[in-house]
Amino acid sequence: MNHQELSTPASRRSPGKPLSHLGEARGVAIALTDAQVTQVVRSTSGGSPLLASLAGLSKQGLRDSLTRLRQDRRYSRSFLSGLLVLGAFPADGSERELTQVAAELASPASTTHRYIGTWMAVGLLEQDPTSRRYKRALPNSDARATR
Repeated sequence: MNHQELSTPASRRSPGKPLSHLGEARGVAIALTDAQVTQVVRSTSGGSPLLASLAGLSKQGLRDSLTRLRQDRRYSRSFLSGLLVLGAFPADGSERELTQVAAELASPASTTHRYIGTWMAVGLLEQDPTSRRYKRALPNSDARATR
């Protein structure tokens, strides 16, 4: 007996016929572990769920908005600065030098390095060991392992 047959009452089961012959819509529940949910989200979002939700950070309009918000004392300047650093790395995986990013954001290199290190620690950026340049982490990679 297969799994579908177990969920159908014996009185309504017809041997050899698919369940669609019952003429009713049926819900199916599947229990997933946290790790399985993460894997599904990563595979459907093209990578990290956070990266997928922040994919628009490279767009100039959003970057301009974050830059303006950074001037408003009601918002966390540090948090917005960190988002701007992450957004300085193209979603296509192009590599950037730390000094390029710091100059683009008019931020000290040491501060930019600290933000990049934080993004690497959470697996959203990675560093090429040969070129020493940084890029967005590849989908399904564990960038933290390279650190």
